[in-house]
Amino acid sequence: MRNGFTTMKLSAAPLLIAAFASAAHAQPPMKMGPLLRARAALPSGWSEIIVQGTDDAAMQEIAPVSRGLGGVMRRSLPIINGMTVTLPDAAITALASHPRVKHLSADRPVLGSMERTGATVGATAARHEFGYDGAGIGVAVIDSGTAWHDDLSANGGPQRVVYFGDYVSPGHKTPYDDHGHGTHVAGIIAGNGFDSAGARTGIAPAATLVVLKVLDKTGRGRVSDVIAALDQIVALRNRYNIRVVNLSVAAAVLESYDLDPLTVAARRAVEAGLVVVAAAGNRGEGGTGRVQYGGITAPGNAPWVLTVGATSHAGTIDRADDSIARFSSRGPTAIDYLAKPDIVAPGVGIESLSAPGSRLYNTLPSLLLPGTMPSVSLPYLSLTGTSMAAPVVSGTVALMLQANPFLTPNAVKAILQYTSQNSPVYNALTEGSGLLNAYGAVRMARYFLDQSGPYPTSPDWGRRVVWGTRLIRGGRIVPTVNAWWEEVTWGQATTPSGQPVEWGWVDVDGQPTPWRVTCSDSACSTFTASGGALNVVWSQECGGSDCNGQWSVERMRTAASNATDADTIVWGTDDTETIVWGTEGGDTIVWGTDDADTIVWGTIDADTIVWGTQAPETIVWGTDGDGETIVWGTDCRAASCEPVVWGHQ
Repeated sequence: MRNGFTTMKLSAAPLLIAAFASAAHAQPPMKMGPLLRARAALPSGWSEIIVQGTDDAAMQEIAPVSRGLGGVMRRSLPIINGMTVTLPDAAITALASHPRVKHLSADRPVLGSMERTGATVGATAARHEFGYDGAGIGVAVIDSGTAWHDDLSANGGPQRVVYFGDYVSPGHKTPYDDHGHGTHVAGIIAGNGFDSAGARTGIAPAATLVVLKVLDKTGRGRVSDVIAALDQIVALRNRYNIRVVNLSVAAAVLESYDLDPLTVAARRAVEAGLVVVAAAGNRGEGGTGRVQYGGITAPGNAPWVLTVGATSHAGTIDRADDSIARFSSRGPTAIDYLAKPDIVAPGVGIESLSAPGSRLYNTLPSLLLPGTMPSVSLPYLSLTGTSMAAPVVSGTVALMLQANPFLTPNAVKAILQYTSQNSPVYNALTEGSGLLNAYGAVRMARYFLDQSGPYPTSPDWGRRVVWGTRLIRGGRIVPTVNAWWEEVTWGQATTPSGQPVEWGWVDVDGQPTPWRVTCSDSACSTFTASGGALNVVWSQECGGSDCNGQWSVERMRTAASNATDADTIVWGTDDTETIVWGTEGGDTIVWGTDDADTIVWGTIDADTIVWGTQAPETIVWGTDGDGETIVWGTDCRAASCEPVVWGHQ
């Protein structure tokens, strides 16, 4: 037995394969992701597969069928009504044809993607003025684990890691981090600055941490491990008051967010009331240094996820010299073409906790930093990436929820966007709604709890929200509207019952008017909004509506050249950046750049991931930082399929 499933030999039941294949040929299933469609055509070999069933009882039928096709069950994934299985490639189409199978996806790899940071985003001011520190709020960190650290203690006492789950080496009960990425992330969220006399305090220094280890010592993991971790978080949410999930890990976008099991699992977490925060990815510029669009990674491509890009604070607490980090991934998202990221936060040179003895500690000695307390090892480390920006936002969300525990995930995202500071230099696919303003977000969170005082505002706030592909602005968000309902999907024009989505109030000719969607037809296939709704993905290419077909730089360059002055402000006009959809002729996009290959760059600097859409192979080069070359699954012919690694010393 393993994870509740009975295994069997891989040579089983060729007759079953033939029987299901016959049915499949009669009605070819379209329930497979692109990698599996390629693998299904192979006469031999094995694949790691995530199966999603049609409902929570489907696995009872699918599991024995999968075993009959020669499959080996790996893990149950109830959060998506699914499981993982190692299956012969020749049996993939047969399994997909089963009526209780909703979708099959490849179990693809995931990778891991302070003293000035808190002051830059206003978290320090929020803590000092309002007294919030994240106390009582549980933040789940899905990463490489956490090491013991003074800064994660409760006032010099026990560690604030209240739960640890290990999906790399199950059975470990004591928290550890042999890579170092997760400890750094945890410190950004909840470090209390013990070893630096408070100088390197995290955003929410009294929050408790629920840590799920899904990345190994080299910083690699599997999508199925992340899904299992999300499942466990949902189960534990009430015991530890988990309100926020931080995902500074990333995977390639190969399917729509409605089908990808990783984004589906994230949706289940959001439906359970959790705010899921994810790194945008680190592919904002190409190999020649030109701006590159379309690099948002999963699960940050989903509308229900709060996706965070990175800025540089230039070593100061003055926001005037902040800029978008050129590596920070830009939208739109692949396949679904949503506007992302949602917001940006500091992610360059972030000083947080080190994990002595870990991979990063041993390989990045020049980035280690001392504290003010005597210690055997150097307690701090400086890292860069959207992996560092995401926990800045997660910590801010903890402060907001301490101020107002009744906020829904949609309300949290709206408040963060509305109070952020946008720049005329960058378009919405680069900065989202703008730079995080933790102080403003906490102020608005307090107002959503108690509206007896004046409406909070500031000239620095953008007062705008990026809703799906539309940028809406000019109104006032208020707590008592349907846009923040948990059953409403971010970016949709209507509620599940068909009501137009409403965000608050907007001034029209001196009169307060509902700030809401105005549908163009009964199906609300396109819409406008009182106060204006600019399409920041497609511009005016299709009359302001979302277009059909593939988004491209060339297509948007033409649209931008025909845009009105007001539209051009949204896209950005600064000559120091190749923005406005490649008007300098050098911008590229990440998907489809060469012979239909889809290229996604990992969240660790210098990682290059090529997801081979022309062939079944998925190739990863140099992901562990020491020159190793790893090929995932190009020669997998057994259930024990492991990466082929060259260059180990």
